[in-house]
This record gives sequence, structure tokens and C-alpha cells, in this order.
Amino acid sequence: MSLSSSAPSLAIFCKVIDNYGDIGICWRLARQLCHEHALAVTLWVDDLVSFRRICPEVNPAAAQQAIQGVTVRHWQDQDGQFDARDIPDVVIEFFGCELPPDYQRAMAARTPRPVWLNYEGLTAEDWVEGCHRLPSMHPRLPLTKHFYFPGFNARTGGLLHEAGLDARRRAFQQDGAAVTDFLARFGVTAAEAAGRKVSLFCYLDAPVTALFDTWRGGATPTLCLVPEGVASGQVSAFLGTAPVAGASATHGQLTVRVLPFLPQADYDLLLWACDVNFVRGEDSWVRAQWAGRPFVWHIYPQDENLHHKKLRAFLALYARGAPALVAYMLGWNGAQPVDDHRAAWNALDATFPDIAAQADAWCQTVLAQGDLVTQLLDFVRDLRFAQENRV
Repeated sequence: MSLSSSAPSLAIFCKVIDNYGDIGICWRLARQLCHEHALAVTLWVDDLVSFRRICPEVNPAAAQQAIQGVTVRHWQDQDGQFDARDIPDVVIEFFGCELPPDYQRAMAARTPRPVWLNYEGLTAEDWVEGCHRLPSMHPRLPLTKHFYFPGFNARTGGLLHEAGLDARRRAFQQDGAAVTDFLARFGVTAAEAAGRKVSLFCYLDAPVTALFDTWRGGATPTLCLVPEGVASGQVSAFLGTAPVAGASATHGQLTVRVLPFLPQADYDLLLWACDVNFVRGEDSWVRAQWAGRPFVWHIYPQDENLHHKKLRAFLALYARGAPALVAYMLGWNGAQPVDDHRAAWNALDATFPDIAAQADAWCQTVLAQGDLVTQLLDFVRDLRFAQENRV
């Protein structure tokens, strides 16, 4: 089926490894393909419990369900249940999650064979430019998989960005009442909403206690909003109680409030509402960039500290001329020692106006390359055209 015909079909396969980042990206991708490009999308997910944290409509017990126009299927042991009629026009496996063998055999039996993409992780490292769109022949079946790499320049695949996202973000950030009303849902007072607001989303090894000590003894009143379950031990120590949604405490200049784990649309609003965002993994990292606010990224750890190389590659692009941001983010990730957390934060804090201006310019530069979904579908059409016209 040509992608120009009605309701072309597409399947995404997702194995949840990083709790919420994997499914977060796949869910955004699925919805954009469905809502903006009218594809019939099936999202296969192995962990519906984690999925439900970012999409409360998910029923973890359902084998198949329709959510916001997307067919969601629980990916369990369905091998032996597929034939060519089950295969869509496009198949995307996320992070090389390895499709079921019988599904691959059904792909090979389909006429025409589907376009098969491996959606890779986002990195700013130079090597991805040479790997983006590269083919890989199946060792046994007449199938070719192509690698698709998100990225920050025209030699890569772009970033996920829904139509109208930037306009909605700007309108929200310019509407003080909308920001105050949103935060009030979580017990934030008008006075707190008028002060410095920081969101905190990080992995367990982040130096949160040192950060809290810096803020509580600082000169600026700070409200820190933490989703439930994030850095729970260190947050609990500050609160003096279990870090459940609704819990809060104030010590010195710092107030910490625990939020429920938010659906994606509300998490975007949280990033837009805050003055500084601490984010982790890939999905929240990208959304922090679209928020146009200063942010600190906690990168997913890899063996042999390979994630530090990935972090430095991004900082070389994003943080040019911002040495305080580079130093702080490297320290936050354990990529270099931090002798004085308070001094490191104060140095970063002094540069936030410049970083905020740079953040907005960064958004426009990356957007000029085009959004990921549009570029991905253009690539699919090119592959389909080549397939249909192969001699």
C-alpha cells in the first residue's frame, strides 16, 4: 500500500527499559503519526503498568485497547500468531528491541514487504551522521532494516515536535493566570507560583541532598516540584515523611512539594511553568529543550561511562559560551568532581538570563531542520518508491 492512500498502517514495538523514557517517546510518536498524518497506528508495549503512569487511560490487564486513536497491544509471547495479513505498511522497532521471529517471517511473506525501521536513541555524537538511514540486510529472510537516528542537524532525523507545540508553549508561558491555575492543582500557592520554581526529575544517583542544602541556605526562595517516586530516599529525608503525592515541607529558603506522576500533557505544562528544569533520560530531555527554559540533564548511565561522552557531545553543541552550565551538568552526572556544590550552583544561577535567551534560540535552530515525524515519513516514501520501482 502506498503511503499516499487512505489510512496507511504502521506498527511500533516498544520494550520498556528506562521506566518511562522508552514508552514516553513511543507514545508521543504514535499519537503524532495518528493525529497529524492519519496513519492507522498499533503500539506494541511489553510493560503496560509503566505505560499507565504517563497515560492513565491504559488498562494494564487488556490484551488490546484503543487509546486516543491508537491501537495498543500488550506485547507478550505472541510468536506463532502472525501471518502476512497482520503486517502493516511500516514497522518500527524501538532501540533494536528485536521483533518476534514469527512476525519477521510474516513480514517477509507480505507483498509488498513493509518498510522496516530501527528507531535509535538520540545523541549529538558525530558518528550518527554516518549511520543515519543505513540499511541492514536480514541474515536469513529477504528483508532490509534501515536505521533511523534522531538528531540536531540536517544530517540526522530531527526531534519529535508536534504541530503547534511552540505556539501553545509561548501562549501558556505568557499567561500568568494560566500558570498559577495549573500549579494550584498541586497545592502551590500564588506566592510560591510568583517565585522561583524548579522541577526535579532525575535518577537515584543524582546529588539531590547537596542541591537541597544549597537551596535551603540560599538567598532566593525556591519551590522544588518533584514527581512521586523520584529520588525518593533523598526527598524523604528532606520532608521527614514518606514522599507521596501531596507531601510538602519547607526548610530555610526551600519548599519541596511532591506531585503525582503526571500524564505527558501535564508534564509539558510543568516544564513550561518552571523557571529551571532538571530532567533525565531522553523524553524529558527533549521536552525540556522545547520548553525554552534553562535545564540540567541527568543522562541514562551506561557501562564504562560511555554516557559521559554522549553528554559532552551534547554540551559542545548546546552550551557553547556557557561554561557554568557545562561545569554544573558534568558535575551533576558525575563526569567531573564537584568541590563546592553551592559555588557551582551560584555560578550557574548567575548565568540563567543568558541561558534562557540561548535556550529559545536553540529551539528555533533545531526546528528549522524540520520535525522528526515529517522527516521519517519522507524517508519511508523514498524507500517505498525505490521498492516499487526496483528492476
